[in-house]
Amino acid sequence: MRLTFLGGAGTVTGSKYLLEADARFLVDCGLFQGFKELRLRNWAPLPVNPNGIRAVILTHAHLDHSGYLPLLVKNGFTGPIYCTEATRELCAILLPDSGYLNERDAEFANRHGFSKHRPALPLYTQKDAEASLERFTPVGFDAQHSLPGGCQVRFLRAGHILGAAIVEFVQGKTKIVFSGDLGRFNDATMVDPTPVDQADYLVVESTYGDRRHDPRDPEQLLAEIVDETVARGGTVLIPSFAVGRAQSLLFHLSRLKAAGRIPQVPVFLDSPMAVDASEIFCKHLGDHKLTAQQCRATCGVARYIRSVEESKALNADPMPKIIISASGMATGGRVLHHIRNYAPDRKNTILFAGFQAGGTRGAAMTAGAESVKIHGQYVPVRATVRNLHMLSAHADADEIMTWLRKFKASPRRTFITHGEPAAADALRRRIEEELHWPCSVPEYREEAELS
Repeated sequence: MRLTFLGGAGTVTGSKYLLEADARFLVDCGLFQGFKELRLRNWAPLPVNPNGIRAVILTHAHLDHSGYLPLLVKNGFTGPIYCTEATRELCAILLPDSGYLNERDAEFANRHGFSKHRPALPLYTQKDAEASLERFTPVGFDAQHSLPGGCQVRFLRAGHILGAAIVEFVQGKTKIVFSGDLGRFNDATMVDPTPVDQADYLVVESTYGDRRHDPRDPEQLLAEIVDETVARGGTVLIPSFAVGRAQSLLFHLSRLKAAGRIPQVPVFLDSPMAVDASEIFCKHLGDHKLTAQQCRATCGVARYIRSVEESKALNADPMPKIIISASGMATGGRVLHHIRNYAPDRKNTILFAGFQAGGTRGAAMTAGAESVKIHGQYVPVRATVRNLHMLSAHADADEIMTWLRKFKASPRRTFITHGEPAAADALRRRIEEELHWPCSVPEYREEAELS
C-alpha cells in the first residue's frame, strides 16, 4: 500500500490523503485556506485523476476536510462518499453555501473591479456542490463497512463536531487509523474521542500540537467580555464556525442568560448555515451530551437571522447586542460585513473562539493587526480583539497525548499531519520522547510505502 499526503501537510487545511491499496481511496477532501500560496492549490489540478478514485472516506463536514468535494465530482469522480449520517446532513448545508459564496465573491469582485482576473470565476458553484451530494453514502458508527476492492472501514466517534469520526481502514491484515480532528475530553457539549488500542499505521492531527488550552472557565471569561463591552455601549461580534462552534457558544450564552450572569441584551445568530446546523444538532441527540431540553434552551437563546436584509439591519442598529456570524476565521461570509461595521469603533469587541490559521484575517486580527483587507479595502481595527482558545473543538497537545496513550502497542509508524510546522514538530518530539514511537511529519505530496 502507498499513502500520499495531498493536503493537511505543513498546514491545518486542505486535508486529503490518497490511500492506494487494491483500489484508490481518498480520505478527506478539503479546501486549502489561509495564505494565498495555499489557496492557489485549490485551483491547481489534483495530482491524481479523480475518475481513478474508487471512493472517498470523509471524517467530518468542516470545509477544510470536505470543501473540495464539489470540484472532485465536477472533474470526474463518480464513486461513493462514505461518511456518517450527521456529516452528510451538515455537508448538505455547508457545501451548497460554499458554492453560493464562491459565486457571490466572484460577482462582487467583478462588480467592484478589485480582482486581478478578468473575469473572476468561482472555484465551483452552488449547482456543483448540490451535484456532489448525490455521491454521499451515510454509514453508522462502530460497525465494519465493506469498500470496493475488499477493504473495510469503521467510523468511531471523534467528538470534534456532530458526526465527526476517527476512521479505521483495514486492507487484509493491515490497519490504518486516521484520527480526523480529535475533540476535547470533558467538553461541555460533545462526547470524548473514542479510544483506539491498535493500528499498524496512524495518521494523527496536530492543530494544537504545541499548545495547551487555557484552563480557565470559558463561561466566566465570556461573561466578563460581554459585561465590559455592553458597559461601553458596544456590540460583541463573534466570528464562528457555523458547525460546532456556534452551537457551543449558544449553549454557554443560554446558561449565562438563565443564571443572570450577563446583561439581557439580544443574541443574534446571523448565519443561515449555523441556523440549519443548530436544528441538525438537536436532531442527533445520541452524538452529543445535551438532552432534548438543553438543546431547546440552547437553540432558543438567539434570534435567527436568515435574510440579507435582516443582516444589514443589524449593522444599522446602534444598541448593544451579541452577534454570532460565520466564518470562524473571518475568511468569508456575512461576518466580513459586520467586521467592516464594528471593527473601527473602540466600544465594540471582536471575539474569536478557537484556532486561527496563518494567512487568515482572524490570525491577523488576533495578532494585533491595525487593519485588515476586506473586499479590496483596508478596514481599521480599533475594537477590542479577544480569542477564547479554550472554546476550540480541537484537542490540545496534552489531550492528543491522552488519546495516543490508549494504544496498547506502538504503530509501525505515526504520521503527524493537519498542523502548522511548529505544532506538528512539537507533537513529533513529544511522541518520540514520551511514547518512543517511530513517527514523522510528512511534507506536501510526500509518499509513504506501507508494508
